[in-house]
Formats: sequence, structure tokens, C-alpha cells
Amino acid sequence: MTSLAAALQTKARALKRLALTVYFAARDPRTPLPVRMLAVCVAAYAFSPIDLIPDFIPVLGYLDDLVLIPLGVALVVKLVPTEVMQSAQARAAEAVERPTSRVAAVCIVVIWLALSVVFVQWIVHATRG
Repeated sequence: MTSLAAALQTKARALKRLALTVYFAARDPRTPLPVRMLAVCVAAYAFSPIDLIPDFIPVLGYLDDLVLIPLGVALVVKLVPTEVMQSAQARAAEAVERPTSRVAAVCIVVIWLALSVVFVQWIVHATRG
């Protein structure tokens, strides 16, 4: 079981590095605008704590992570110019080596929660009115 956990951890790190590569490619002005927009969506979904299908749903919960993110990353990698992708990969490799920020993670969760509250209030107001 330990080797399986190690293998999954290695795959997760590789996926994180790819998602960071997509994020850095999206921020590069040499990337065409439509590809930048796609890359932002893929990176946001990859790093978002909220999934299209919640992880607690058996099988389907992880299926979106195992299918949508790799497909989105592959599409962005194919569409981004080679020199931009090489630069983004170098930046992602450097960023992965830095320690993670728990403060940033808390801020992102707070932002998602605030947006969720606003959305629910908007829905409630719209259905009453």
C-alpha cells in the first residue's frame, strides 16, 4: 500500500506542476488571448477547492479530476506556443520547489465561501421576487 501511496503522491505532484505550467502560460502575453482564457479556466478549476462533481460521490467524484484536468492541460499545452510553454515549465518547476502558503490557501477558501454566500443570496432574492 505504501508504494501505491507514493505513486499517487508523485502523480499528484506532476499534475500540480502541469497546472502551474498552464497558469504561467496564461499569464504570458505571448499566449494568444483565446488560449489564455482557456488556460485561466483550466488552472482555476485545477486549483479550486470546489469541483464540478463533488469528491464525496463515489467514482464520479474523482472522475472529473482524472479526466477534465488532464484533458484541459493537454489542450492548453497543444495550443500554447513552444517558447512560451518552455518558459512556463521553467517557472512552474521553480514554483513547485518553494514552500506552500497556508495564508494564501485560507484566503482562497474565504473568497470561495464569500462568493458562494453572495450567489445563494442572489438566488434566494431572485426566486422571491
